[in-house]
Amino acid sequence: MGKKGVLLMNVGTPDEPTTSSVKTYLREFLLDPDVIDIPAPLRHLLVRGIILRTRPKKIAPLYKKIWMDEGSPLRVYSKRVTENLMELNDEIDYEFAMRYGNPSIRLGLERLRERGVDELLLLPMFPHYAQATTESSLKHAHKQLANMGWSPTLLEMGHFETAEEFIGPLAESIRPHLGDDTHLLFSYHGLPVSHVKRIDSSKKHCQTINECCTVQCDANSLCYGRHCYETTIAVVERLGLTEDQWSLSYQSRIGPVKWLEPSTTSMVEALVKKGIDKLAIVAPAFLADGLETLEELDIGIREEFMEHGGKELKVINCLNDDEQWIKGLEQLIRREFDAIAA
Repeated sequence: MGKKGVLLMNVGTPDEPTTSSVKTYLREFLLDPDVIDIPAPLRHLLVRGIILRTRPKKIAPLYKKIWMDEGSPLRVYSKRVTENLMELNDEIDYEFAMRYGNPSIRLGLERLRERGVDELLLLPMFPHYAQATTESSLKHAHKQLANMGWSPTLLEMGHFETAEEFIGPLAESIRPHLGDDTHLLFSYHGLPVSHVKRIDSSKKHCQTINECCTVQCDANSLCYGRHCYETTIAVVERLGLTEDQWSLSYQSRIGPVKWLEPSTTSMVEALVKKGIDKLAIVAPAFLADGLETLEELDIGIREEFMEHGGKELKVINCLNDDEQWIKGLEQLIRREFDAIAA
């Protein structure tokens, strides 16, 4: 039996809520071809020539609004998850890393190697598969392993959109915030349509047939939109909600390309027009709170909801270091190692 180790990988965060730090983070993030999938010259022109000239100045103050005493919320909660997993099972070594920013994936791998790990699980902390998150994190980890000349027995967790260990804690985190007159909005991180269409090798399903994400088939087995829909339905069934009690939308758009619809902004306005004035929003694509939930939803979308005539809005916390989620995550991890042992 080898010594087991897990590298938990999230997207990333600036080191500080300053313009220069945000610029450094965004440069690395947006220049990744898995994030903005256009030819390199155009990508560099867009990012360096336009986005990095204006966006860091706008985003830095938003990070300041949500910054915790210990640092960036995403980094703080990632650290707490890692520490709680270690307390739950000290037979496995854990490190967390960011695909962009610090602590780096290379640093996490080096720490695990130094502690004698020879069975390694790469765990992107994204329940739903996407090239820009899951695939980019795994590719970068493989690149760093090659650069290090390290070849442990390798496992990967690609996605877990309907795993009971994820759905159970997620549904129970939502339940206390629901009432007879409260509408539940599932707000997922947005993704360019080009990313999901690329997954469809048949080129006959994605964005071609009506409500394509609601129809399961081989063509969308790795479709982000399909995975988001599956998570939503699993939670809805767990909570016993009717069709008129929930909606699904996508947030966090950047740039002029076509994104998955509907947007959270447009959905919130539409719900108020339908007479819904009490809203609960959950963001299942995010396992830890960060800018997209604490600022974009809890401040920005809240303001829009109230401006349109809404009365009460609750943004439900991400799972973060919830005790039941930590237990569920540990079970998911143990299952991966058990499979290789078998």
